[in-house]
Amino acid sequence: MLSGDIPPNQTIYIKNLNEKIKKEELKRSLYALFSQYGRILDVVALKTPKLRGQAWIAFSEVPAASNAVRQMQNFPFYDKPMRIQYAKTKSDCVAKAEGSYVPREKKKKQEEKAERKRRAEEAQQSATANGTRAENGTTPAPFRQGNASAQEAAAPNNILFIENLPHETTSMMLELLFRQYPGFREVRMIEAKPGIAFVEFEDDVQSSMAMQALQGFKITPQNPMAITFAKK
Repeated sequence: MLSGDIPPNQTIYIKNLNEKIKKEELKRSLYALFSQYGRILDVVALKTPKLRGQAWIAFSEVPAASNAVRQMQNFPFYDKPMRIQYAKTKSDCVAKAEGSYVPREKKKKQEEKAERKRRAEEAQQSATANGTRAENGTTPAPFRQGNASAQEAAAPNNILFIENLPHETTSMMLELLFRQYPGFREVRMIEAKPGIAFVEFEDDVQSSMAMQALQGFKITPQNPMAITFAKK
């Protein structure tokens, strides 16, 4: 059924996803890619035989879902073009996720516990990263949108330095975000230093465009990206 046959609603259905990708990585990557269109309430991806290669994303508003359907149709995601339509009903997401779209009380408590644990882990990670920079003689800058102005600015160039990434960020997740902008070349991550990355473009004009578009972009609700030009 085509998306035009289903009334627009806040939940979108995606198929033709790469079945080799692990469920948690798939959910994180989908969240990172689609959160640019609006606030995401839930991402559902199950690995049961009948539901492999499929996912549901619930947005807080219908316009966000509509933009995602329009802009991301056939977008190459892990080497396969995504097929996107509106979910047949809002309850599709609820039924297939066993209540995660509108959490039941027990599930809500479990999610709140997991959220507290994740926040604690991220706080510890942030403190560790700040300590590393301090040891190098650099004063840690607060992570927030517009962070570039809070640091000693490097001269514009074709390489961007990304900070405040969640620990689970992969190079593929960043590539999916940055390759939407002209001149993208590659993402480089340092395995020994999670939370940072370098993204290279063909020239400084193109890197500047990507920086302006994605400055403060939240891969997770607690992690707005801080983007500056890399120092050379």
